[in-house]
This record gives sequence, C-alpha cells and structure tokens, in this order.
Amino acid sequence: MSLLDDAKAVRSNAHAPYSGFKVGAAIRTPSGAVFTGVNVENAAYPEGTCAEAGAIAAMVAAGENRIAEVAVVGDAPDPVTPCGGCRQKIAEFAPRGTQVTMANLSGDELVMTIEALLPHAFAKAQMEG
Repeated sequence: MSLLDDAKAVRSNAHAPYSGFKVGAAIRTPSGAVFTGVNVENAAYPEGTCAEAGAIAAMVAAGENRIAEVAVVGDAPDPVTPCGGCRQKIAEFAPRGTQVTMANLSGDELVMTIEALLPHAFAKAQMEG
C-alpha cells in the first residue's frame, strides 16, 4: 500500500459534520513508520484540527520527530493542499527536499517539496541570534 493509499483509507474516518469536507493525511518517517490523521471539526469553529496536524501529533506521540514523506487527499476538483498552518507544521519536522503528494479522489496528483510549498519557512534558526 502506498502512502497515498494510507491517506485515502483513513479519510473516511474524518469528523466533518459541518463542512462535509473530509481530508486524510499520512506521513512516513525515516524509520519507515506511517502515521495517519484526519480532519476533526468542532461546532466551535475554528477549534477543529487538520488531518496533517493529527498525523504529526501521532508521530510525535510515538516518539518520532522526522518526516520523510507526506500524502494528503480530499474530495475536491483539484489536488488538496495543506493549509498554511499545516505547511509550517510539516516544515518543522521535514528536511529540505521532503516530498509532499497532494491528491483528490479523481486521481489527480500534485507532488512538491516542502520548500516549494512553503518558501522561506520560519525556523528555529531564526530565533537564535
């Protein structure tokens, strides 16, 4: 099963009773471990969480802290991209060159590196000085 297949499989578990827009995400770490997440909406908008954030939280809870690859999928006309906040969250754990595959349920895919998705990301090095 590919990482994108993992994201597609978990997407159906999303809790999206308000928007109806279910998103699934999967991340692979350098060890080969795969962590998945879904968006979880809340009646107190904007207190929900994104699928990418859920996958990252699961990764960190399991004791891992590096992302080697990301896949995100949703039902949209174009491939679903991570929101700005999730791009920053991914960049926190993903080195330059990390591949992010974005897809929709029609089979369209867009593959970019994290630095192409979030050029000039804010990083720890900027806080050191």
